[in-house]
This record gives sequence, structure tokens and C-alpha cells, in this order.
Amino acid sequence: MFIDYVPLMLINMASGLCLLAACVGKANNSVVEKHWASGFLMSGAVALACGFHMIFNWPLPGSYNVAFGELSVLLGILFAGAGIAIARGWDLSPVIMYGFFAGVAAVIAGLRIITLGMTREPLISGIGFILTGLAGVLLPLAYWIRKQFFRWLIILCLVSAAVIWLRTGYTALWSHLGDLSKWVPITMR
Repeated sequence: MFIDYVPLMLINMASGLCLLAACVGKANNSVVEKHWASGFLMSGAVALACGFHMIFNWPLPGSYNVAFGELSVLLGILFAGAGIAIARGWDLSPVIMYGFFAGVAAVIAGLRIITLGMTREPLISGIGFILTGLAGVLLPLAYWIRKQFFRWLIILCLVSAAVIWLRTGYTALWSHLGDLSKWVPITMR
């Protein structure tokens, strides 16, 4: 039996996506108030820590480490960068540009998860990655063109992806608590 922390990663990602959706909805003329910084930094820290551990230690079978670990690092550095930029009052353009390319990677991962039949629910997981990535791909349009339509489309993608990740993450948390309830560390065997 292997032990993973994917539920933590998914719940953290969903909370970060909800935070981003709220921020996109409230941002006025692309200026983000400083009080949003702490939320992005928290989500970024958890995503970075889990993602780096996963890509260096491969605790999951096969390419799940790539899909969840590497994309967690991309999301984590994106949220951390946004948090720092917001706290310092910097322009978010570089963060948004980075988010575009991270978003493309998430869309590719989502498509590949579906075609490979990865996870217990490949279609749901794939759609979650695709919607998360699509928000990153569309964010430059909302930031630079400033059309309300793009903001609402991004919010729809973010909230829909968050619902998928929360459903998956909370279900996995419930399952892990039961499956691992009798697990004993090697030092105590």
C-alpha cells in the first residue's frame, strides 16, 4: 500500500481556484487589493511543498507523479508569485503570462489523463485539469482586453474546476481515512 497526499493537494487547489475566482470577480481595472495576497501565498505554499515532494520522491504509481506533482509546482509558483506581486503592488502581467503557459500544460495533462484512462474517473479528472488550465489560458484576455465576458467565462471555469476538485478531494479524504485507519509506520511494527 502506498500513502499519498493527493486529497490535500486537490482541496488546496480548489480553495486557491475559488480565491482566484473571487479575486477576478472583484478586481477593479486590473488592480487587486493587497488583502488578497495572503490567500494566494497560502495556496501557493501548500501546492509548492506537495508538488516538489512529489516530483522528487514519486510516491504515486507511474505518471500520476507527473500530472499531479509537476502541475502542482506550476500552480504553486503561480499562486505564490501572484501573492508576492499583490502584496508589493506590482503589475500582474508577468504572473498572468506565466499562468497562460501553465494553463496550456494543464489542458494537455487533462486531455492525456482522459486518453490514458488515468484515475478512477478519467473524464472527470481530465475535465478538472482542462477547466483549470482554460482559466489560465483565458486570463490574459480578461486582464488586457478587460471585457466582462472574459471575466465571467474565467470565473465559470474556475468555479467548475473547483467543484470537481472538491468533490474528488473530499471523496479521497473520506476514503483515505478509512483505508489507512489501521496503517502502522515501519518503526512501530
